[in-house]
Amino acid sequence: MGKHVIEATVTTAAAPHTVWAILADARTWDTWGPWTSAELEREGAPEPDGVGAIRVFTKKPIVSREEVVAFEPPSRLAYRLLSGLPVRDYNAEVRVTPRESGSEVHWRSEFDSNVPGMRAFLGRIIPSVAARLASEADRRAAA
Repeated sequence: MGKHVIEATVTTAAAPHTVWAILADARTWDTWGPWTSAELEREGAPEPDGVGAIRVFTKKPIVSREEVVAFEPPSRLAYRLLSGLPVRDYNAEVRVTPRESGSEVHWRSEFDSNVPGMRAFLGRIIPSVAARLASEADRRAAA
C-alpha cells in the first residue's frame, strides 16, 4: 500500500460565490456530476452541507459516503470517505480561488489502496468531476 495523490485544476469564468454555491450543495451533485443520486444522510452545522454532514453519492454499483470535515465559504471544502471504495484514509480538499477572469478550482485527493486500477480509476474521476463543476459554473454564470 502506498499513498496516492490525485490533483486536478480547472478554471471557470464564474465568480467564486457561484462555484461555491454548486460545490457546497451536495444534494444537487447528481444534476451536474456523474451520479444517479446525491443526498445528505446527516446534516452538518451550522449549514446543512457544513462540517459533520454525511453525503451519499450513488452511481451503481458504487455508493460512496463522505463526511465533510472543513466548510469555509466560498473557498475551501474538505471531506473524508467513510465507505464505498476499496481505499483507506481517503481525504480530499477542494479550493476555490478568485482569478481576474473568474475562478480556479483545485481538487486534491489522497488515499491508500493496493487494489489494482484504483489509482487510475480515481485519476479519471477526480479531473472529470472538477471539469463538470467548472462547466456547470460557466453555465450558471452565463445564464
